[in-house]
Amino acid sequence: MKYDITEIGRRLKETREYLDVSPQEMADKLRISQTEYLAAESTPDALSLSTLYECAEVLGVELVELLTGEQPRLSKFSLVKNGEGFPMKRREGFSYQHLAHLFTHKKIEPLKVVSPALQDAETKPLHMSSHDGQEWDYILTGKLRFAIGEEENLREVVLEPGDSVYYDSKNPHGMVAIGGEACEFLAVLI
Repeated sequence: MKYDITEIGRRLKETREYLDVSPQEMADKLRISQTEYLAAESTPDALSLSTLYECAEVLGVELVELLTGEQPRLSKFSLVKNGEGFPMKRREGFSYQHLAHLFTHKKIEPLKVVSPALQDAETKPLHMSSHDGQEWDYILTGKLRFAIGEEENLREVVLEPGDSVYYDSKNPHGMVAIGGEACEFLAVLI
């Protein structure tokens, strides 16, 4: 199962229209302007994974359906061997593997994430995002600079292998690998 990023916007628009959901309704539910939403339909690589997940929830479909056009069909269990998760690229430099892409009616979205080592990652301002739900991140390898909160009450920590962080992802949060090497971690979106 693979996906073509150029098809995501088309599937998003077709699903929204089929379900008779207006662009303004989608924008309102995603807490963005209608202009931003319509731009996302025409330029789907601008959508973050978390926003795309929210779109799927609003439309009542599985995330994988928007990504691939195929419906997950497993309901008893889903086995994903090492390195065989569904590959996704949604944020510049980051790589994601969905670890339950074929399981239907998921209550969580389990992902294996690799954050790239970027120059000046220790000091550059972090790209912050927010989305509905909660998230749990568990560090496997490398170090991750993690920040959460608004500018006036920003909390920042460094996570190392074995460390984890659980948070309300409505709060602005950002992360990047530090220490000159990529950071691999498990992310569970609820």
